Amino acid sequence: MARGEHHRIHAHDRLQRNRLRVAQEAARLMSEHGIRDFHHAKLKASERLGIVDAQSLPRNDEIEQALREHQRIFLADTQPQRVRRCREAAVEAMRFLKAYQPRLVGAVLEGTADAHSAVCLHLFADDPDDVLRFLDEQGVPFEIQTRRLRLSRDETAEYPVLLFSADGLPFDLTVLPTDSLRQPPLDRIDEKPMRRAGVTAVEQLLFEDREDDDLERKLAALR
Repeated sequence: MARGEHHRIHAHDRLQRNRLRVAQEAARLMSEHGIRDFHHAKLKASERLGIVDAQSLPRNDEIEQALREHQRIFLADTQPQRVRRCREAAVEAMRFLKAYQPRLVGAVLEGTADAHSAVCLHLFADDPDDVLRFLDEQGVPFEIQTRRLRLSRDETAEYPVLLFSADGLPFDLTVLPTDSLRQPPLDRIDEKPMRRAGVTAVEQLLFEDREDDDLERKLAALR
């Protein structure tokens, strides 16, 4: 093998190792410190590791994969239960908010929710104040913020976000116009249309979770 080729392969391997190290450290920071922003997590991880080469920064989907692996290794006894509890709470909230055609999004839907994750829902109303009035009438105290979402590679928009807690869990409701039911905003991980699920789909996920639990118990009894 020519010396130049050997050097190129060695440099490529070092780059891949660094990308993996940064992804794993970013996943740890997100899991242990509640960092929700992938870009912030990867920059903080690279700074901690002393890896400053921009090519060594992993993609968001690489960090998400590392996060799943971190949870599988270190949180196997608690994280699936957290996801299930959040999905059960999501179903209750979606029934409560059914007039606004709620959709579950984010970590609870994807199965990566942890102790820092909120139950995130998209609600649909052409007049956002209608949702505010409904929560007021139901005696639900909430905080109002705004969130900027990407609608396409070149277009963004701000939407109201309502934050509250129920049964010890944080809820995060983004109010979108009704035509956004047809066109989801882009996902922050892969920039594809955001994955969303209605109440029936979430109930199916819970059914599958319970089936997995039953299988695990049966296998444990055979060991």
